[in-house]
Amino acid sequence: MATTKRYDVKDLALATEGKRRIEWADRQMPVLAAIRDRFEQEQPLSGYRIAACLHVTTETANLMRTLKAGGAEVVLCASNPLSTQDDVAASLVEDFDISVFAIKGEDHDTYYSHIEAAVDHKPHFTMDDGADVISVLHSNRREQLGDIIAGTEETTTGVIRLKALEAEGKLGFPIIAVNEALTKHMFDNRYGTGQSTLDGVLRATNVLIAGMNVVVAGYGWCGRGIAMRMHGMGANVIITEVNPTRALEAIMDGYRVMTMAEAAPIGDLFVTATGNKSVVVREHFEKMKDGALVANSGHFNVEIDIPALEKLSSARRTIRDFVEEFSLSGGRRVYLLAEGRLVNLSSAEGHPASVMDMSFANQALCAEYLAKNASKLEKKVYTVPEAIDQEVARIKLDSRGVRIDVLTPEQDKYLASWSEGT
Repeated sequence: MATTKRYDVKDLALATEGKRRIEWADRQMPVLAAIRDRFEQEQPLSGYRIAACLHVTTETANLMRTLKAGGAEVVLCASNPLSTQDDVAASLVEDFDISVFAIKGEDHDTYYSHIEAAVDHKPHFTMDDGADVISVLHSNRREQLGDIIAGTEETTTGVIRLKALEAEGKLGFPIIAVNEALTKHMFDNRYGTGQSTLDGVLRATNVLIAGMNVVVAGYGWCGRGIAMRMHGMGANVIITEVNPTRALEAIMDGYRVMTMAEAAPIGDLFVTATGNKSVVVREHFEKMKDGALVANSGHFNVEIDIPALEKLSSARRTIRDFVEEFSLSGGRRVYLLAEGRLVNLSSAEGHPASVMDMSFANQALCAEYLAKNASKLEKKVYTVPEAIDQEVARIKLDSRGVRIDVLTPEQDKYLASWSEGT
């Protein structure tokens, strides 16, 4: 290793509880467990160092265990200052001998010092959730780019950043966009984000969702999931969008669609999930009703213009854990949840393990694929190979005891031909 510092976590005494929770999550992650068993036998990652910048949760812990089982030397740092589960970080160090640099609530400087510490270990592969490791490497650690073979990216936000790098011809090594796998965005983004966002809002506020006007900004896979779950709890869901096709889809799914300016005076709860910045801004805060709740489920805390809210407010206070009250003109109060960071990971535990099972199975199999094939790839952003996507789905079905049909030779021939018609 390039540094003698092996970890920076809150308290190793938390490890016992962390291990119990890691084991609980593992019971709900059969796909990753099956891959881990194979990795232990085949050692496809032997000799490689991996720097992973991910949410430090029980599910991530089981991915780290899988990569290590495959022979990799793994270093993990947090991809968000508020999402770290300190007991999990402690257990990874104490029980599984994995280097971790993450403390829940760490400040900006500590957050980036932890990323730098992970990069100090001179990785061959990167594994990102938001592309912060990529950003550090391409800005102030460029001398290491030539040593890195390839990487993976977990999120929509990260893929956007990586494609921008590629478009400028500045991407230093090939990346597989795990976020684009069907077994990732159709399930993790939709069902995982939908359930965990609702969970985060409820844990932070304990409000009744039924009867609320809930404004969901963005109708991608994450927005669809949030809208679905809020509607299921009895909310009147309003969608805001910039994409006409998605807006039309939201209408046909039964939701109202309008601009954020139109929704601002109507909404009781606002949830952003766009991957963009300045989605809820000053003009919207000025129109919000007294008691409006504002939350974000996108990766970075830039979707809500928090500086504008601060300037508008005459006073602010923390009224309960993860809820800040801002006093505005006319006696109105607006409540910001989880500092505008990922509400599902800041005030709750993030996605359920059973859905992260597929996302992290993709991560593990893509790491194996890159170890075998990176030398053939250009410095571009690639989608997950279809064979990996299908394999993840197949193992997940097997774990549930579900069998599906198989094409007959005649059907295979028909689908590959053009001559047979009416």
